[in-house]
Order: sequence, then C-alpha cells, then structure tokens
Amino acid sequence: MIGAKDLIQLGTLVAAQHGWAAAKAFKAYEMPDGDKARLAACAVEILKVFPKAASEDRAASAWLSAALAVQLERHLSAPVQVVAGVLSVDGTPVHGRREPVDGPAVFGAEDLHWSGHVWVMVGPYVADIAIFREAASASCPAELARHVHSVFGPDKGLYVDHWRRTRRSGLGYEPQYVLSSEEVTRLMGGAYRLISPA
Repeated sequence: MIGAKDLIQLGTLVAAQHGWAAAKAFKAYEMPDGDKARLAACAVEILKVFPKAASEDRAASAWLSAALAVQLERHLSAPVQVVAGVLSVDGTPVHGRREPVDGPAVFGAEDLHWSGHVWVMVGPYVADIAIFREAASASCPAELARHVHSVFGPDKGLYVDHWRRTRRSGLGYEPQYVLSSEEVTRLMGGAYRLISPA
C-alpha cells in the first residue's frame, strides 16, 4: 500500500526522472473540483475508444495509463506522472514483484514485457484507468477480480483516490519506477495501434 514512506520514495523517483521542481509540485498538488471533472471526462473519452478485449493483454495497463496521462497533460495544469510498480490486494501482490526494477530496460524495449502494474499519479492522487477493465477480463487474477467486484461493484471506469486512502479500499500501489516522457510516448504507440482499428 502507498504509505508516507512510499510517497517520499515516489517523490524521489519523480525527481530522478523529471527534476526536483516536478517532485515538489507533485507533493504539493491538491485536486480542485474542476480537475476532478476534467479527469473523469478524459477517462470516459479514452475508455470509449479503447477496445475492451485489449484488457486481456498485460501491457494494457501501461497503454491505458499512458493514454490517460497524455490526455490529462492536455487538459489539466496538474503534475501528472506515469508510475510502474506492484499492485496488491490486502497487502498481497497480484501484479509485479517486490524487487528492484530496471525501468529503462523494461520500458525502453521494443516489446513491453512487464508483470507489474502501471497507473497515473496526479500529484498525490492515484488514477487507475486499467483496474476495472482488467477485473472484468478473463485473464484477471481471481483475487483481484473478487476484490474489485465486492468493494466497487460492476460498471466502474476509473479508480481515483488520494494515496493515503487507497489502503481503505484494500488496494496497494507500490511505486518502483516513474516513466520518462519518451517512455510514455513509446507506450502511446501501443495504445494508438489498439485505438486505430476501433
């Protein structure tokens, strides 16, 4: 779960990739109602054009998150970061492993092979556009599907919560790597390939 230590670590990861000014903005941001509405609208637009079948692919969380981040950067003046790491349910990892990650090697490769999860941070807020799509897919780990359906119910599109509150819903977002702008752009290539036929 993201705790105070994880937020400090995530701030350090943001600084390593984008500089200390970006890390400071990330930590200081508070989401106003207007940004909440724009965030929801961006997610709706992406989910409309992103094929549901794509959720069977483990790279889908990365592609969806990259698409959301790019849209948010166009519509918000908020600090937006794409983060890779471990997704856990009640403290048990369902995607990823708690071990060091060579982010540039993973996200710089031609084909993405990543067992972890990818989500967006809008300042200290988790914005996960992939979790509900995945929970409805046949390839979703049973414990994640059960948890999402029991806690949130059906027909949800975007999970947004302050990092301090994710533990209340039993979800843990453990940051291991913050993607560079170039890596997000590379992931957008995968997203575009899926969106274009639709």
